[in-house]
This record gives sequence, structure tokens and C-alpha cells, in this order.
Amino acid sequence: MFNFSKPLDLPPQLHWKYANEPELLAWTIRARNYNTFVANCMFALLSVIILIATYSIYAVTTQDESYFYQVSVSLGFYLLMSFTISCMTHQRMNFAYRFTQSGVEYCEWKDFPKWALTFLKWFTGMMAIIFIYLTTIDPTFLIGALIGPGAMGLMYLSMANSKTYQRMQTEYHHHFLHWKELTKSTVATNRVMMELEYSVPQEGSIYMTIGRQYIFFTPKDKERVTQLIKNNLLPGTPYVFGKVDVLN
Repeated sequence: MFNFSKPLDLPPQLHWKYANEPELLAWTIRARNYNTFVANCMFALLSVIILIATYSIYAVTTQDESYFYQVSVSLGFYLLMSFTISCMTHQRMNFAYRFTQSGVEYCEWKDFPKWALTFLKWFTGMMAIIFIYLTTIDPTFLIGALIGPGAMGLMYLSMANSKTYQRMQTEYHHHFLHWKELTKSTVATNRVMMELEYSVPQEGSIYMTIGRQYIFFTPKDKERVTQLIKNNLLPGTPYVFGKVDVLN
């Protein structure tokens, strides 16, 4: 069901600029093209909220039920919610790369699991109803309602109503860089990727656009990709190893 090693289907709007040239190397990959430290912190914070909600569920299960039932329901809730949250905090962008004699061509797009927001909305509603009922029995459950369903509701609203967030989920980019436009290449020592710095002439201007592009690949392809890039850089272009901070 979740075969992440399966090659990606290329988006229909993708047309390689240099499709007439033989490819030196081509591959597709799903990768996290953002600061993973921030994403991990978000997941850790939400995990604490899920733990509180899980304990509340465990505590309110009737004492007539077996211990196995209580643990099964609580554990199932925790695993399901953790998986749902991870789909939102640890999304992966789809990448397609194609190297030719002319340069590096790449496309990036995202397939957002829309079911995650729908599930979060309905689950938050159900949890709110349950906690409202529980507060009629014990007012202390009001704290759990504010921390659990309340926090999940705010998270859902921020994601569902944020134009920036929605644009991020539907972005599609197609780029090309000539080998001569690459000014520096860094093989990351902290992640399986490369960082290519480039300088591209602005159309109709004397100025140059300076930027960086990340090249993601699997560990087994690292030697092939890095060596191919190294062989096609202009003489004197820096090729170094070091830590790469993904700033997206």
C-alpha cells in the first residue's frame, strides 16, 4: 500500500526542456526539502498533546471494561493520531531530475494527503463532544478539552485557512541550470543531498540572479550523482564537503 520506493509518476504538465538530448542520469525521489529540525520540534509538541488526549481516553474508559480493551483503544488512538500528524509535519516533496550535456533539469511538485485535514476536522469535533460530556461529570476534564481538542482545532483552522499553507501544498516548479551557471557544489555531510549554488543572468538586465538548489538522491545513488556533477563542473568551480542547512 505504501510503496515509497516505487518510481513517481511525472506530472502531466512536465515537458523536459532538453528532451532531445540523451540523458546522462535521471531519477525521481520523495524528499523533505525543508528544515527538518523545525518539523521535528512541531511533531514533538503535537505528540505531547496527543499523549494527554490518549491518557484522557484511557482514564474515561469504564472500569467494567478489561484492561486489554482500555490499552487497545488508547494505543490505537495514539498510533492513528501520530500517523496523521506526521503526514502533515513531515511531508515530502516529489522531485524529478534529468541530467544532460547541457545541464541540470529538475521538477518539484507536491501531493498533499487531503484526507489528513478532513480526518483532523472530524476527529476534533468528536473529541470536543466527548470532553464536553465529561465536563458535566467532572469539571477537571475542561482542562483536557482546552489542551486536546482545543489545540487540534486551532491547528486545523490555521492549516485550512492559511493561503500560504495552501499554496505550499499545490506548488509546482520546473527549472534548468546550465553546467556553466553552477558556481559551487557542496556534498552534504548531514543529509543525503547536494547543494548547488548558481549565478544566472536576468533576462533583459545586466544583473545576475544568485541562488542555491538542492539535489536529493538515495544513498545508493550518491556516488553516481556526485561524481557526474563533479565531472561536469567548469574547471576551478569549488566542489566541497560540508554541512548543508536547508532553508526552505
